[in-house]
Amino acid sequence: METSELFHRSLVRWREIVRGVGEGQWAAPTPCAEWDVTALVNHVVGEMLWAVPLFEGATIDEVGDRFEGDLVGPDPLAAAVAAAEAADAVVAARLRPGARVHLSYGEEDAGEYALQLSADLLVHGWDLAAATGQDRRIEPDLVAAVAGWFADREEMYRTGGAVGPRVPAAGGPQAALLAAFGRAADWEPPHAS
Repeated sequence: METSELFHRSLVRWREIVRGVGEGQWAAPTPCAEWDVTALVNHVVGEMLWAVPLFEGATIDEVGDRFEGDLVGPDPLAAAVAAAEAADAVVAARLRPGARVHLSYGEEDAGEYALQLSADLLVHGWDLAAATGQDRRIEPDLVAAVAGWFADREEMYRTGGAVGPRVPAAGGPQAALLAAFGRAADWEPPHAS
């Protein structure tokens, strides 16, 4: 699968799940223990907002701190959709062979960065679906594409603190991908006591 297609389809899936968040679910817990639904969406909105200037050639220093803090305000859905549309447009326009982006660790191939973003969208999309009672299934070809890319990077990501400890995988390829990202496929929200 082409990286541009993977990114676009991952983004479409993310946008659909965000649109499915119910009015009273923005404070619900997520599989990311430190984030509720709003914080999780804020994180992904930040990733999508960062993508625009980075694909346009800006450096981390040039972007500065403009994408820190509350990025979703009183309307997380509108913020998430707007950020997704902006990221989709810039990746469609700027992702081409040989393109480079400036990341926190140095210059990187733009395709590699788009793969990182795709993985973030898919895994956090699953987190959001799990937290809000939506369909958790990820299309098998998207799972395969991200799993194939992540296989050689998993330990680097874990050592760098970007993903949690691997959990036992119970199930097929989707459960194995989630386990690699530190998620149990059978996660359920804690019940209020």
